Amino acid sequence: MKTKLALTFALLLPAFTALADDQANAAQTALLAASCANCHGTDGKLAGVIPAIANRPATALENQLMEFKHSDSTRTTVMPRIAKGYSDDELKALAQYFSRIGSAQQR
Repeated sequence: MKTKLALTFALLLPAFTALADDQANAAQTALLAASCANCHGTDGKLAGVIPAIANRPATALENQLMEFKHSDSTRTTVMPRIAKGYSDDELKALAQYFSRIGSAQQR
């Protein structure tokens, strides 16, 4: 019985670790997303001159963020300078985060 319990625990441990990692990543992404509120409003829902980014397709947001980061364009927006401060994985996570706001996928 003890062997069975130990084996079960050993097999479930990676799942618990992965769950903890997912929760930590979600918290880190939410923290990164908080800086976007300065211009895009709380949860990316600001309407006005600066576009709302909530509930937009993740691929569209990610493509735009990557263009800001990797393009040599001299646009008048501050976004290229901001995007360069994030890794590609962080930008992808932010795109997914904002795409879920206001949708059924939001957790």
